[in-house]
Amino acid sequence: MNIIDKLQTRLGPLGEHAHYAHGYYAYPRLEGEISNKMTFNGKEKLVWSLNNYLGLANHPEVREADSEGARRYGMAYPMGARMMSGNTKLHEQFEAEISEYVGKEDAFLLNYGYQGMVSIIDSLVDRNDVIVYDAESHACILDGARLHMGKRFVFKHNDIEDCEKQLIRAQKITQKTNGAILLITEGVFGMRGDQGKLKEIVALKENYNFSLLVDDAHGIGCLGKTGAGTGEEQGIQDGIDFYFGTFAKSFAGIGAFIASTKEAIMFFKYNMRSQIFAKALPMPMVFGALKRLELMRTKPELREKLWQITKALQNGLTDAGFDIGNTNSPVTPVYLNGTIHEATALVSDIRENHHIFCSMVVYPVVPKGMIILRLIPTADHSLEDVDRTISVFSEIRLKLTEGHYKQEVETAV
Repeated sequence: MNIIDKLQTRLGPLGEHAHYAHGYYAYPRLEGEISNKMTFNGKEKLVWSLNNYLGLANHPEVREADSEGARRYGMAYPMGARMMSGNTKLHEQFEAEISEYVGKEDAFLLNYGYQGMVSIIDSLVDRNDVIVYDAESHACILDGARLHMGKRFVFKHNDIEDCEKQLIRAQKITQKTNGAILLITEGVFGMRGDQGKLKEIVALKENYNFSLLVDDAHGIGCLGKTGAGTGEEQGIQDGIDFYFGTFAKSFAGIGAFIASTKEAIMFFKYNMRSQIFAKALPMPMVFGALKRLELMRTKPELREKLWQITKALQNGLTDAGFDIGNTNSPVTPVYLNGTIHEATALVSDIRENHHIFCSMVVYPVVPKGMIILRLIPTADHSLEDVDRTISVFSEIRLKLTEGHYKQEVETAV
């Protein structure tokens, strides 16, 4: 058997559903201007699936900056990796401004978030070191840890007692190898919306010698008095050794950054393979990122609108009897019970008959029998959008409870 033939025997737990899911439940096409309402399958839908928290994707000043950046520089500039021929004053200007914003000495601008995190982990640890990480960490963290040639220990999600147990295990190893411990967690967990217990983890530094790397993709721009993220929100930003943020969420763009001490950032510049051997972030994206950062700092009303919608949505769902878990961020999961077939029928009903588009999460991402409808409120949404959604969700929950979607599946079969 060759590799191509073998692919058909290992489609994976998600790929095995591709024959009916592709193009609708997976890889759907949302078209039109990025906003609270977009077009899906030729009809307008109320959309709750975009990480455009502050509504910056189509903010007029952002659109103007993106256009101006493309007009001035084109998409090709700079040519080459930062180390060789791709460094510019604007890249360095953004690094200076973002490091000040998140309260760190320096920062390094990265071309992508996912590969950036993988490469950060790869550069920080060697086979003598031990990684300790949260069980519900994002795939980029899991992939980075999986590539690690030394030991790695996972602790139960946000379980500080178990985290401490894993630190004890890690410490026993590093005492023998003369290695170090890297603890990795997230500021906000993007599936369930709960904040990482950063304050409690930082407190563990009193008894254990480790460095803390935090992925705050969903926290930067949303949390904290100035929007500087989960560390600011919890009052422990100084305790975070390596602070990572992406542009794919609040910034509504592409790219990422890592912020830390000047010495650590200099280390990254000469050791992160994803930056040394890959093209620098194109200038229009850097130009646009500077404008986005300016708006984050100078327009708190964007964050205030986000939280107005978030609180209205989450309080309204809770008052209507929905289980939204223990989210304490804009990410709003709605937990329901049902099979994957009921979930697909339910989502189809929401999209086709009620014209609401939200993401569905089922097994293997969550346990069998659980359905999560994941809602992402933004500053683009309205209170009318919230009321409409809660009303529709109440209706589909009743239909789910009464077995309507099960009957629909059985009829289709």
